[in-house]
Formats: sequence, C-alpha cells, structure tokens
Amino acid sequence: MNRSPLHSLHERLGARFVDFGGWEMPVQYDSVLAEHRAVRTASGWFDVTHLGRFALTGPGAESALLGLLSNEIARITPGQTQYTLMLNEDGGIIDDLVVWWWGVDDYWVFPNAANHDRVMEAFSSEPGCEVRDLRTETVLIALQGPDGPAILEQIFGSAPARYKTARARLGSREVWMAGTGYTGERGGEICVDPETGSLLVERLIGAGATPCGLAARDTLRLETGLALWGADIDETTTPFEAGLDFAVGLEHEFVGRAALQEQLQTGIDRLLVGFILEEKGIPRHGYRVRTANGEGHVSSGNLSPMLGTGVGLAYVSPPPSGGGSRIEVEIRGRWTRGAIARPPFHKR
Repeated sequence: MNRSPLHSLHERLGARFVDFGGWEMPVQYDSVLAEHRAVRTASGWFDVTHLGRFALTGPGAESALLGLLSNEIARITPGQTQYTLMLNEDGGIIDDLVVWWWGVDDYWVFPNAANHDRVMEAFSSEPGCEVRDLRTETVLIALQGPDGPAILEQIFGSAPARYKTARARLGSREVWMAGTGYTGERGGEICVDPETGSLLVERLIGAGATPCGLAARDTLRLETGLALWGADIDETTTPFEAGLDFAVGLEHEFVGRAALQEQLQTGIDRLLVGFILEEKGIPRHGYRVRTANGEGHVSSGNLSPMLGTGVGLAYVSPPPSGGGSRIEVEIRGRWTRGAIARPPFHKR
C-alpha cells in the first residue's frame, strides 16, 4: 500500500489511518467534528498526496485538453485554474478534475486518486504531449479556512487568489500553489517536494492550522454541495444530470459532446438535488427518496456539523418541477421529512 512521505509525521500527530484508493492516509486526528469546525471557523490543513497530478507539456497539450475534456481551456488564461470533466462517448463522467495553467504549453492536471493512471494514459497517448507523473516527486497539502490566506501570506509572503496559480519559495525550494480546494473555504493547495513538505507542515502547525483527516474533508465537501466521483458522479451520470453544466463548453469538439447535445434536445430524466432534513435522521448513500412527483436515491449524505441536521445529495426522477420543494428520505423504515435546498447548506 502507498504511503505519503509525511506518514511518520502523521503518526507523531496521533493520526488514525484508512485505506483510500490504495493509499494509507489520515482519516482523523482529533474528532471529525472538531476538525470540521476548525476549517469553517479558522483553518485546517490536509495531506492530500494521494490525489492524482501530472505535468502536461508539449505542442499538443492545448489540443489534447480541448479534445479530451468538456470545459474549454480557452475560457481561462495562464495563471488560472479550471474545473473540468473527462467524459465517455455516452457523456458519462469518467472523472472530474482541475487544470492549473502555468504558461504556453505548460499545464498541471489533477484527476481523482482512483483515476490518475487512466487520465494520465489518455493524455500521454495524444500526439505532441509529454506527461510527467508528479505523484512520484511531490507531496500535496491543502490549507483551508477563513484564516488560510493570511497564513499563506505569513509563510510565503503572498497567497494565491481564488482559482489562480502562484509560485513561491520556502527556504531554497520552489513551491507551486493554487487558490483551490474541496471544502468551500478560502486557502489553497500547495505542491512541494517531500522534504519541503515536512517543513511546510511544521510552519502550518506553528501558525495555528489544525491537522485534519479525510473524514472531515468529506463532511466539508458535502456541506458545500461538491460532488464526489464514485458516489455522486460516475460513468453512468452526465454533467447535465449532475448539475455541472458550467463545466461544459459545447462550442468545441470533445469526447461525449454529441451525446450531450442529444440530451439537450431530449431533456434529462433525473437530476441531482441537494436537501436538508427537518426531522432527526442521518441520510446515507443508497437510501430511497421521494418527492411529490418523483423518486430516487441518496448519492451522498451525512450530518452537517454546522447545522446539526442531516443533509445530502440525491438523484430524483423525474426532476422536481414547479414549486415542489419537499423531499422525504427513507431512514430505517421511516420516511423522514426534508426540503430540497441549494448548497452550500451551511450558509443558508
């Protein structure tokens, strides 16, 4: 099983570990609730070295990004990041990923951990593309929370703006950053060599950032309404069904475009919606849901630490229409009342 180069540091901090896609990663240090609240109210840092990442260069890089991904890279400029999707011919989501654009023919691509090899192989097969696996030479740290930008400025002298990339130095080593994350909070993701990663974590702890595990990262992303590949989206769901229309640019040719154009004409049979429970209960993946004119299942659900009630995402067929905002979730044989709600849930 793979381990982060920071594994021994996590052990000293009292981490509990879990197998995550073939990586032994910290699931929590203190309590998940405490870590979650630290990110919402101050700051927390996560070791997300298990996530996929590779450098993409060469004269064919831009063409490959346009042909393989649904979003249009020309919508942004060097120094920015973009959320995008890799689709199959039926429009199903092979992966959702983020691209960091450094300069001409110079990109970093961040797939999900489980899909790293598949996505990287697809790009390496494109003409004029060179790929370099960054997982073998770097660690990836996410600093998240309202205090995140100030801590980054304290350590590096500046912080990347939201969805922007930046380079800095820590000691004599170069650091690559972006104003991205998976919690709905400010901060950034920082990519460094393993030795510098240990120094960075010590600086983060010294600045007051709380060590956080992947369990809190999941409750944070759910509370914000961010889709999880393998649960909320996969190769059987399309961007339109998942409410990810913003990550599709139909103006350019890409794999899956024809299927999406057809779906635009015929309409969708189901839609991913957010909900907040009004009665006691914790929704879980796979639980049945029903609305006034439809039914479906929970794709992600849990207790919201900030609201103190159950929240989740669910596919409903047919999609709710008109003024219908009621939903029920079957929990242990009882239908629990709730309301369809647009995330982020904790900011309502």
